[in-house]
This record gives sequence, C-alpha cells and structure tokens, in this order.
Amino acid sequence: MPVHRSGVTRLHVYTAVAAVLLGLFSLPRTAVADEPAPGAPPRGSAHMGMGVAVHDGRGGLPVRRSTRTEGVDVSSHQGDVAWSTLWDSGVRWAYVKATEGTYYTNPYHPQQYDGSYDVGMIRGAYHFATPDTASGAAQADHFVDRGGAWSADGRTLPGALDIEWNPYGDACYGKSQGAMVNWIRDFLDQYRARTGRDAVIYTATTWWRQCTGDYGGFASAHPLWIARYASTVGELPAGWDSYTMWQYTSTGPVVGDHNRFNGTLGRLRSLALG
Repeated sequence: MPVHRSGVTRLHVYTAVAAVLLGLFSLPRTAVADEPAPGAPPRGSAHMGMGVAVHDGRGGLPVRRSTRTEGVDVSSHQGDVAWSTLWDSGVRWAYVKATEGTYYTNPYHPQQYDGSYDVGMIRGAYHFATPDTASGAAQADHFVDRGGAWSADGRTLPGALDIEWNPYGDACYGKSQGAMVNWIRDFLDQYRARTGRDAVIYTATTWWRQCTGDYGGFASAHPLWIARYASTVGELPAGWDSYTMWQYTSTGPVVGDHNRFNGTLGRLRSLALG
C-alpha cells in the first residue's frame, strides 16, 4: 500500500516530539533544582522554621526558667530590627540569616548582625541549606565569605546550619538519607576547616528522621538547635541527649522567632568563646 507524503511528514513530527519529551523526563533532578515547585516561594526567601508549624504543629509556650537565656533569630523578613526594643524585653542573643544556597545573601545582614552586637547581645549567623543546588562545601564557603565567619571576641557564636524541610520542593531535596548525611558532613567539615569551629545544627526531629534516617554521628561535636513549637522540646534526634538551643515559637511577643538557650548567659558566653 503506498504511503502518502503527508503521513510520512506527520510521522517524523510525532517522532521528534516524542524524543524531546523523553529527553525532558530523563533529565537528572539536579538539572531543574534551581526552579522552585509551582506555588513555592521565591528562592532566597526561606528562613528558620518555615516548615515546623506545618509539619510539627503548634502547642503551648514553655514555662520561663532562670537557667534559660532568651534569644531570637531574624532574616530579611524582619527588615531593619529595633534591637534596643528586643534588648529591653530580655533578649540577650540573636542569630541572623546570612546566606542561602550559593545564590543569596541577606541584604539586611549588616544592620541585623552589627545592630544586635551594638546593643550588647551575643550574636551569630546562620545559613539556610539547599542541598539540591550546590555541594555542602560550596555552600559553607559561600556562608563564611558572606557573614558566617567566626571571631574569638567572646560575643560571636559559631555559625549555624539550618537544615530542614525544603520550602521550594521535595522535603528532602531529592536526596536519599545516606546522600543527605554526606551533604551535611561536607558542609560541616568545610566550615570547620575555614573557621576552626564546629557549626551548630538547627533542625526538627521529624525532618531529621525522615531525611537522614535519624543519623546520630554529628551529636558529639555539634551543638543542637532544636525546632519545636510546643510547651516541651519533645524527643530529640538520635545521638543528642540534650539540646543547646530551642526555637519554641515563630509568633513571639517581639519581632523574630523566639528561642531559649539551655543555660545561663555565662554558659552562652562560653559557647561563643569556644
């Protein structure tokens, strides 16, 4: 039976379209990692605890205790912060978002980081990790070079790695539990090599279990900053038998997320000194 020319042409077109679609579906996930999922916030806008209320829920506020020291964490969402107001409310330490991935630097970092220091607070910087966009070492370098370094002045805390639910897509950034552990180790090792300090790890127990398999190998060297919006801390990730910091609410009476350091102001100064 003769084949019409128009039929051959359509066949070639369908074959070409199928090849393009097949190529798109076979791309590795990292090739499109820079594009947030539909409905996700713009990259750079992430901050500590974005997924905590969604995944862990909210509970009552903890009882105040004299052996815990009040702190806050802030990002570009807070803009220029009235640090004297926070100081007068009893806040004595602060962490400021410095960077995210290798593509973002907080434009308010100077006012927030220096302003907290100027009113007398002990301050530190944190990095929002995006393990699907660059290696741990590359992100550690980006962090240290743009506000995450440490100094032995007694009022600068070691940098914090904010590793939690991905606000832009897959909760575990498309990584297996083993690959996630390796990524975190890569960041921590590079931060240590660059600064001489072990970084603080900020996370939530439920995310840590889901995305690292409840890995316990970092607990001996890295202070734990646990995120849980409830009246108690609850169960901690594997390896840690106590927490160093606790983010207990994102709706505090004054600007920023509110936290408790698990100890006196003197112990907080000791952590800053190393």
